[in-house]
Amino acid sequence: MNTIRLRVAEENREAVFDALNERDIDFVTVPTEDDESIVEAPVPTDALGEVLDATREAGLDDDYIVVLNAINTTTPHMEELQDHYANDYDPLRLPELRSKARDFSSDPRSFGMMVFLSAAIAAIGLLVDSPAIVVGSMVIAPLVGPVLTAAVGAIVGDRVMFADSIRMQALGVVAAIVGAFVTALGLQISGLVPAPVAISSIELIGLRMAPTPLSVLVGFAAGIAAAVGLTTKGTKSLIGVLIAAALVPAAAAAGIGTAYGAPRVAIGSAGLLIGTMAAVDIGMYATLHVLYRSQDLDAALLTDRDLSRAAVVTVAVIVLGAAVAGYTVIEQTTFQRTVAQETADTLNEPAYTNLSLVSLRYQYGGPLWLHGSPNVTVAVTQPPNGFYPELPDRLTDRIADATNRNVTIHVQFQSTGKPEATPESNVTARFRPTSEGSVGSEASIDSVLSLYMSSKRNV
Repeated sequence: MNTIRLRVAEENREAVFDALNERDIDFVTVPTEDDESIVEAPVPTDALGEVLDATREAGLDDDYIVVLNAINTTTPHMEELQDHYANDYDPLRLPELRSKARDFSSDPRSFGMMVFLSAAIAAIGLLVDSPAIVVGSMVIAPLVGPVLTAAVGAIVGDRVMFADSIRMQALGVVAAIVGAFVTALGLQISGLVPAPVAISSIELIGLRMAPTPLSVLVGFAAGIAAAVGLTTKGTKSLIGVLIAAALVPAAAAAGIGTAYGAPRVAIGSAGLLIGTMAAVDIGMYATLHVLYRSQDLDAALLTDRDLSRAAVVTVAVIVLGAAVAGYTVIEQTTFQRTVAQETADTLNEPAYTNLSLVSLRYQYGGPLWLHGSPNVTVAVTQPPNGFYPELPDRLTDRIADATNRNVTIHVQFQSTGKPEATPESNVTARFRPTSEGSVGSEASIDSVLSLYMSSKRNV
């Protein structure tokens, strides 16, 4: 529920009153000293756009329009109005949208500090492999504000708002990476967190070492959700958490990779961060463009100020990062499609007709164009007395030939019989180019033990 407060000139008074009465809007008026009237009327949130459009058509200008949140309202027609507009989807008009978006803006100092702390907490969560700490860090990240104001500024033609929002996004990226870097470096020097042999071995970090199709899709969907929430009475706080979930862990991983001297982790995570941020911006702008493409921009909202050099450079960096992230996503999508096809073709061979594919899981050791080493886990079901020790090498050879990548293949066998009779076994095979350029493979200790246990069961 909202309350609108309007200043109506004498010559437009009757027309504005008629527009409100036609829609059963209950209102009160207070005369002013200069022969104008202050009109106050409670309206349902979904009726706000229609009511303001009607008053503007009646001659009301935008010199004095105030929209307030009403906690409780009792008027003769309020029950009927709420029932009438309960199921209507009516986005805010452009002036109200611009004003509402500005409510999410914050000063650079507090914004940078909160993002810094959020990334620092996320870095601790990643290093100790604690999803709970990482989730908690997302709640305090105020990243939704610059995203909302950037898209709205682009839609309404406010170049100052757009430039300021882009600068805030750049500040957020830098503050997040620096916060994670300082935290990770401090923990490394102090020894409070034991240094792993390779930080990419930490699962929560390994999952964020490169842009993936799903991560970009999540960012795009978060942008759409933010746009819909902004234009209606929908919630924005939870949407802000979703946007932070897509951005903060990636920024923290980039800072950790820099602190630990792992360039693949740093570059891959930074690519994921910029690519996801670009997806969020594009998703929100595209949604607002669809919602408001039929509305004319108000010339009063435009500005004559040009974009600053910092904003232009920031936009260029984001565009370049989005292009690199897009290339990485396409490359990984092609890789995943090839692996899935080769795995399916292998399991269709006569020797493996009793096996069924359960799942394929991918973990990237950085962008493929940086010669990252992806891990692929192939889970299959086998009959109770099945024994397929050659499957890992067969998958390794086929995937190696098809992708020409240094790929680690993990094969998990899941028995279709009783678990106590034939427990799950795991086999790992690794493809790696030898010094002569030929293809070799190596079995892990888990693989040898697994094969030994499987042979004992068969005997």
